[in-house]
Amino acid sequence: MNRITEISYLGFALGFLLILIPAWFLYRFRTGLVRATLTSVARMTVQLFLVGLYLGVLFRWNIWWVNILWVVVMIFSASFTILHRTKLPLRQLLPSIVVSLLMSMAILDTYFMGAVVQLPHIFEARYFIPVSGMLLGNMLSSNVMALNTFFSRIDRERQYYFYMLANGASRSEALAPFIREAIIRSFNPTIASMAVMGIVSLPGAMTGQILGGSSPDTAIKYQIMLMIAIFAASLVAVLFSLWFCKRRAFDDFGMKRF
Repeated sequence: MNRITEISYLGFALGFLLILIPAWFLYRFRTGLVRATLTSVARMTVQLFLVGLYLGVLFRWNIWWVNILWVVVMIFSASFTILHRTKLPLRQLLPSIVVSLLMSMAILDTYFMGAVVQLPHIFEARYFIPVSGMLLGNMLSSNVMALNTFFSRIDRERQYYFYMLANGASRSEALAPFIREAIIRSFNPTIASMAVMGIVSLPGAMTGQILGGSSPDTAIKYQIMLMIAIFAASLVAVLFSLWFCKRRAFDDFGMKRF
């Protein structure tokens, strides 16, 4: 198949004009989001160019421990982002989130590279880093939704939680309905998205592979396996996070520490 058509610098510059369409309507309806939108686009552009340069170096080096170190840095960054967006205490919960993401990545990433793709070297930079990034990005969004739902519902329904404790429920039994709700809310969108994938939407990884010259058959197989791996990794990460966080957030009597 043909190689992907390169985007010229002129085409790249013209592409930025598309942002004027949403910016105009955001300004027209006085949303106050124009500056935030333009800042986000500028940050995204700079960050992605820097990451592209750095990934080029990583791909040329292809040293297994450097690749692992980069993924660990990504995990720490994602952990800080999760706690920042959920407004949960960093000092108390950062170790729990980091360990949850590390364990999930170690299980699912290693299995995907070794058993599904069957790479001779599972830490091959060209596969290991992009796939890890996709898994981690979805784990981040799922964790934000789950932790937000879990802690906000406990604060909102504090009396119900204390009622269950007063009637003899253990801490785990009293927290079970809140964990259930957190899982449902964080994974309903993913389940709905998978149900219409290919009919309503073409996923980015599959489109990228086809544009890059892969056959549709290869791109489809990769996309199906990636979606399953993303779903499994996100669910495992959320379960680990909720389990570790509830142990840190509640004392032996079921009282919330913060």
